[in-house]
Amino acid sequence: MGLLINGTWHDQWYETEKHGGEFVRESAQLRDWVTPDGEPGPQGQPGLPAEPDRYHLYVSLACPWAHRTLVMRKLKGLESLIGMSYVSPLMLDQGWSYHQDEGASGDPVNGVNYHRELYTLTDPQYTGRVTVPVLWDKQERRIVNNESADLVRIFNTAFDDLTGNRLDFYPSDLRETIDAVNADVYDHINNGVYKSGFATRQSVYEKHVTALFDALDRMEARLAENRYLAGEWLTEADIRLFTTIVRFDAVYHGHFKCNLRRIEDYPNLSNYLRELYQWPGVAETVNMDHIKRHYYYSHDTINPTRIVPKGPLLDLERPHDRERLPGRGVRTT
Repeated sequence: MGLLINGTWHDQWYETEKHGGEFVRESAQLRDWVTPDGEPGPQGQPGLPAEPDRYHLYVSLACPWAHRTLVMRKLKGLESLIGMSYVSPLMLDQGWSYHQDEGASGDPVNGVNYHRELYTLTDPQYTGRVTVPVLWDKQERRIVNNESADLVRIFNTAFDDLTGNRLDFYPSDLRETIDAVNADVYDHINNGVYKSGFATRQSVYEKHVTALFDALDRMEARLAENRYLAGEWLTEADIRLFTTIVRFDAVYHGHFKCNLRRIEDYPNLSNYLRELYQWPGVAETVNMDHIKRHYYYSHDTINPTRIVPKGPLLDLERPHDRERLPGRGVRTT
């Protein structure tokens, strides 16, 4: 995992010892918005108009943050409007690459070899971590936004007039609940697995792994009473949790030492995971080969032998029991 400093690439791991053994995630810097008519975003961000074939999504199939956007792109019917390219699962000393011989799709839009080139095409002096996903504007030839939470919201509404897809994963009357769940899930689960796995001091690891499983316990209890995290409707909160827990038993449990319990050991979470995986179109966004090869092969500070385990054997197509709770699918606007 490297970064750019004034446009120059540096193969540099996270400097956890600067933070007492803590992993500190850098905030996304490129936060423009796409709206139906090009008006500013919800917090006044510069806006660009939703247009067919103007934008291209660059992702890693291994990355849970990028995976959120793939699920939304699928559920909102955006595949014909927004193209997609994916990097190799092997993130080595040059960072994310588009080398097809290493499992990438290639880049038909810009022809770049490395993901970092998209950042320097946007700003030749860019300084910061080179992350996925990014939404690229083919007209202005720049990154519009590299924050997955923003892209989930953009995909939820910006293109509805073009697709006719009115599914709403962030309905106005549930936003307070969704935002509260998101905050807990992001800090303690989505990012909590990384704060546990990338910790370089025992006490830091133990603090975060405890907080992680406390949060999973809270989600387990919540799902005992509600089919979905915000109640009877599937929302973005479920998508944001799904992309972490679908990776949990295969990667985070072993590779990141998040091994107090597996998701399989939680009756509600494991059934909920299977329901979401079996939701039409969602399984197509999950690539377990990329997921396992990326984590076990690319993080040589954690797994220096780069041996990728064969297991666990996951059967996410097994029946689930979530029908026992009331649920009505996805709201529409």
